[in-house]
Amino acid sequence: MNLLNGKELSQKIREEIKEEIKAEFVQKGLKIPTLAVVLVGEDPASQVYVNNKEKACFEVGIESKTIRLPQNSTMEEVLAEIHALNEDKAVDGILVQLPLPNGLDSTLVVEAISPDKDVDGLTYINKGKLVSNLGDLAPCTPSGIIDLLKYYNVEIEGKNAVIIGRSQLVGRPVEILLNNLNATTTICHSKTQNLKEITAGADILIVAVGKPNYITGDYVKDGASVIDVGINRLDGKIVGDVDIRTLENRDVNITPVPGGVGPMTITELLKNTIKCAKQHR
Repeated sequence: MNLLNGKELSQKIREEIKEEIKAEFVQKGLKIPTLAVVLVGEDPASQVYVNNKEKACFEVGIESKTIRLPQNSTMEEVLAEIHALNEDKAVDGILVQLPLPNGLDSTLVVEAISPDKDVDGLTYINKGKLVSNLGDLAPCTPSGIIDLLKYYNVEIEGKNAVIIGRSQLVGRPVEILLNNLNATTTICHSKTQNLKEITAGADILIVAVGKPNYITGDYVKDGASVIDVGINRLDGKIVGDVDIRTLENRDVNITPVPGGVGPMTITELLKNTIKCAKQHR
């Protein structure tokens, strides 16, 4: 078993981003890239995510701006804040931390973000560009998965890639990215029949179902590369959607949990912020 270390790659990319900001912005006298994060309410997990994003921005030299709105904010108040950020030329990227409190329509809120500031790649325009293989701003976790595969020289072109899970954040966009790189892709979900037969043919298996230890070694063929997107709490420990113990003595590549896909997500957010800033300059 060979581990695909996302923490190591994430740190390498962040060092590259730090140097890029110095060379492309600071030394040229251009304004530093700025990311604005909108946090509505006081969800503990969201608070942690936002704090981690602030730290990551500080680490590489991106300016970070967090707008904290109360739990009882109305749609009008949230949309007004996003419209103000759209108009603010000092802001290059906008991210709305999800999930939003009950009563707020996350689709309408995300769609209010200007596509050229949509660092999550979730607006309809950026999704359409992704499908058409014309876009730069793809969702962060799928982009991190692709970067991990490329870093570890996992061949994508012509290979069978199976994705378990069809969410808008991971499953669907990573299928499109892999397809754009000439993989043959299959998406599986809760209604899929004969799942084990399908995954047994996968050269690349991406698991994003949110169920601890859901996939075991008998779903995976020798020589496969397994990307575990799951982050679950089980008996006081963080575990993935793949039972890594069942693959310990196998000839497979796999991302550990934690330390695999997770660190890549925020790093891809930083990359998208730089892309937006370059377009704006």
